[in-house]
Amino acid sequence: MEIVTGVFRSRSEAEQSLSLLRSLGIPEERIGLLTPGMTNRQVERSVHTTDSEEPGMGKAMGGAVGAALGVAGGASLGAAAASLLIPGVGPVLAIGLVGAALLGTGGAVTGAALGESIEEGLGEGLPHEDLYLFEDALRRGHSAVIAFAEDGYQADRAREALVRSGSEDLDTVRENWWARLREDERKKYETDGRSFERDEPNYRRGFQAALHPKMRGKRFAEVEPELKAENDIDAAFRHGYERGLSYQRTVVEIHKV
Repeated sequence: MEIVTGVFRSRSEAEQSLSLLRSLGIPEERIGLLTPGMTNRQVERSVHTTDSEEPGMGKAMGGAVGAALGVAGGASLGAAAASLLIPGVGPVLAIGLVGAALLGTGGAVTGAALGESIEEGLGEGLPHEDLYLFEDALRRGHSAVIAFAEDGYQADRAREALVRSGSEDLDTVRENWWARLREDERKKYETDGRSFERDEPNYRRGFQAALHPKMRGKRFAEVEPELKAENDIDAAFRHGYERGLSYQRTVVEIHKV
């Protein structure tokens, strides 16, 4: 399996790509759509909550299989839909099992083991390390499509289909995201006479590492052994990690639901 992703400026463009992906032979259970734009009232109507759950906690709220389909407004993927409140993002509609599992909402769709079962079935798993990019796109009013192609040939054709529908690939999204942050991060890093130009690659790796779902909110000392197993850890990486933690806290607070 090979992951294919696209970020769209409008939901209509994203929905247009879904039929193209299915025409290539990619089944619905391997395609997911994430889209913002639901109001809080729509979320409340479409999702059941328990008395013990506080509003705005940013978790999947109850069993919403099909409950959000009316809110979906005719979206073409109807395998499953969940209305979600995501920390730092707000109300989101996740359509398709892949979309729901990416945001950790398996319990709200078809059972707590959904995310794990999809990852096992698709082999390479879901792109959780890029979750922060999907969240940023949703905050900016964009929509995202995630699909699993059978092989390289199908993946290439799927990418072409997404581009024809108006998507940006995830590499472009990633570079644009960092470009918006880079100047402020450079200024903060160079206050003590450090060279951002020299240290930027490791600083950025540390920053992005702090945004991985497994690391969020955890102090560097808590995750240092795990980080050392996959990264070249130095002072720049650690500084970037701390800044990434601060960034995550800030966007959650600013976009608090």
